[in-house]
Amino acid sequence: MSIALDNEVDAAAARAAAVVRPSIWVRLIRQPSVAIGGAIMAVMILIGLLAPLLGTVSPTQIDPTTRNRKPGMEITVKADDGSTFKRTVIMGTDSLGRDVYSRVIYGARVSLIVGVTVATISIVVGVFIGLVSGYIRWLDGIVMRIMDGLMAIPGILLAIGLVSLFRAGLGTVIFAIVVPEIPRVVRLVRSVVLSIREEPYVEAAVSVGTPLPLILWRHILPNTVAPVIVQGTFICASAILAEATLSFLGIGIPTDTPTWGNIMAEGRQFFRVFPHNIWCPAIFLAVTVLAVNMLGDGLRDTLDPKMSKRV
Repeated sequence: MSIALDNEVDAAAARAAAVVRPSIWVRLIRQPSVAIGGAIMAVMILIGLLAPLLGTVSPTQIDPTTRNRKPGMEITVKADDGSTFKRTVIMGTDSLGRDVYSRVIYGARVSLIVGVTVATISIVVGVFIGLVSGYIRWLDGIVMRIMDGLMAIPGILLAIGLVSLFRAGLGTVIFAIVVPEIPRVVRLVRSVVLSIREEPYVEAAVSVGTPLPLILWRHILPNTVAPVIVQGTFICASAILAEATLSFLGIGIPTDTPTWGNIMAEGRQFFRVFPHNIWCPAIFLAVTVLAVNMLGDGLRDTLDPKMSKRV
């Protein structure tokens, strides 16, 4: 009796001394990739929001007298009243005399809008289709064959085909990128639903006559939140790259709207002599995509029970 009592006391003491696991927000902050990626994304968002204040001149202002200036050079600018003054071009100018720095700053707006919008639409539509397809057995085969057909076509080729059918613009580019991304979300959500729908609490809800929409909303949807959030970050990064690719090919957003892809496309003819026209937007593009991917990796490591680390 004394030995058993001592063991119970020791076990109780061990449980009392155990450190309580920090909350999800604390673990996210302590995750290095989340902290670094989130900080970089916060800076990029501020740059996009404050573009009118950070930009030195209008991104569409053309001045043939200052064309193809290298970063750090001084140029003479003529004011509206006829007077002239000198200013330093931080990232140089392009072949039309437009300030590359201002164009890159304003280009951050387009990239972030495309990335966030594509991720949001893909998740909303994909989650709805995945929930319905994964739970209703007879509908699953039909929906998944359609999703398999879309996934059989490379995403960028499907986007190019969709853009070519409609008038070029921001809305068209977003639609063209969303369509290839939806099947990936559908398959992810469907895989979660297939495992959850056999759980006892779901079967109990069915046995008491709970309506299907309520079952999906209350018992199944919460289990898809973590993987969908992680998938959304990767979709955002993929969408930013896809938009830059379409704009670089000249079939995305019109050239009168500054985007990182447009800036690189217009500077490729003079890349050997004036590489800053490509390197400046390319660095911003690479850093942004890297930050989003780091944020996604950190969210996956924190939210996934199999990969999360105790801190």
